[in-house]
Amino acid sequence: MTPLPAAQRIEALDVVRGFALLGIFLMNIEWFSRPFTSFGEGMPRGLTGLNWLASWFIAYFVQGKFWTIFSLVFGMGFAVMLLRAEQTGREFKRVYLRRVLALGVFGAAHFIFLWDGDILFTYAVSALMLMVVLYGRPKPLLLAIAVAVGLGVALDADGFFGVAAGLALAGLLALFMRSEKKPLRVPLFAFLLLLLGLGLSLGATALWLLPDAPLEPRLPLTVFGPLTLLMAGLAWRYHQPPEKRALRMGATLYLFAATAMTLMGVVQHFGPDPLALPATPAAATASAPAVAQPPAPSASGAEKKKSREERVAEAKAEREKRLKEQAEEKALEIKTFTTGSYGDAVDYRARRFPEKAGGDFGASVLFIGMFLLGAWFVRSGVMERTQDHLPLFRRLALWGLPLGIGLGLAGSLIAMHHTPGDRHDGWLMAQGLVMLGNLPACLGYVGLVVLMLHGGPLVSRIRVLAPMGRMALTNYLTQSLICALYFHGYAFGQWGMARAWQVVFVGVVFAAQLAFSHWWMARFRYGPVEWLWRGFTYRELPRLRV
Repeated sequence: MTPLPAAQRIEALDVVRGFALLGIFLMNIEWFSRPFTSFGEGMPRGLTGLNWLASWFIAYFVQGKFWTIFSLVFGMGFAVMLLRAEQTGREFKRVYLRRVLALGVFGAAHFIFLWDGDILFTYAVSALMLMVVLYGRPKPLLLAIAVAVGLGVALDADGFFGVAAGLALAGLLALFMRSEKKPLRVPLFAFLLLLLGLGLSLGATALWLLPDAPLEPRLPLTVFGPLTLLMAGLAWRYHQPPEKRALRMGATLYLFAATAMTLMGVVQHFGPDPLALPATPAAATASAPAVAQPPAPSASGAEKKKSREERVAEAKAEREKRLKEQAEEKALEIKTFTTGSYGDAVDYRARRFPEKAGGDFGASVLFIGMFLLGAWFVRSGVMERTQDHLPLFRRLALWGLPLGIGLGLAGSLIAMHHTPGDRHDGWLMAQGLVMLGNLPACLGYVGLVVLMLHGGPLVSRIRVLAPMGRMALTNYLTQSLICALYFHGYAFGQWGMARAWQVVFVGVVFAAQLAFSHWWMARFRYGPVEWLWRGFTYRELPRLRV
């Protein structure tokens, strides 16, 4: 297989990719001058005026919407490469695995040497899991899971358990995408989900009824049990036809995670804190006013009360320990990137990389969902023939943007900040609503960009972003390089820049990148990093000059 000539590229894909780069930059810049360990705390407190407005706009109109666009486009690129291999009868799997390996190397280097908000390694891991979903075989997959679990136990390394979980999820998804087996006339994937959902639901019931059951697992099991049963029913109902499986599974995976977060937030916000629940009925009786007691009372009630109190105390101590560790990690991160040397920064990120890598395997299911959605857009012909599908893109824009952004704004009315350790501030529920809205908003933005491409002379100028999208990897890495040098203490040290000025900074840098992209692509066929990436993928460096 040879690289795709520029003449055969899909213009809409390049324009959407360039558009996504702007949103990604607006999202990322905050975390070059704010500790990444505060990522889950929402908008910084104390903002006013333009700084508050800039932070609010990015939080609810940009953040979450553009990494999903980027992921959607990544899946589209996967499908383009696969379609071309099918049309020419060339090898695909080995070529794509080399492509993924190279992307993983770029991502690891980006994380360690530039910035710990890297998404390239995450994409590489998720693309590998996508290959497992589409082409993996049971025996090698089971062996890989066993090896990962064994290494996790032997080395006491949690990251390997993340790898095992990711592989197991990919194998489960493969059953929906490829298996036609029907035990008891139920599709195998739906059958297994049904068993899993019943097990989770029974486990949740037991945790609520048994007095000595663990406290913390109650909430997730209570939510995931019924949701898994619902997913089993949907998988049973919508397993056919095969050509729609990528679309259905992609949307379901994302919405499953977002719905779970929202429901957990609702239960957490309105329900009692499990660490503040009253003791068992026996303990409550023991704490009531004294009445006549029979002689020689049994100590079992007191023991149960003590056991309950001890478990609550241990759980609270564990929670406080986690909060203390998070505060210490945040202080270390701020010190490293404000006063530390470049070597200190590299060392800090290198020590965090194994945890990131393991977590990426576990989190890959969310990205697989977006990749499958993107692949459907290409394999269905929607992105190749956008002119023929303008009614679809019009519906996406008219329905997706109001619904998606509306859900995010509804979340902002509940909570825009989070205090670590506060389970009743509504933050998890608010973020669940934002996450639910990200998918329709993402599709709405894509629809809007395509409509602009086919619109009048003024709005169709958005195609000016195409060269930016053609060298997206180079531009993404360049953004990180510029920001790392400008904000971190080992260079220009502008850590803590006001939020409104960050938006101005993005505008200036993006405009410069856009101009450079036009200059470069007028003379060369690929961006510099894309050229190296293709050389590794196809085992030959393509001709660079036009």
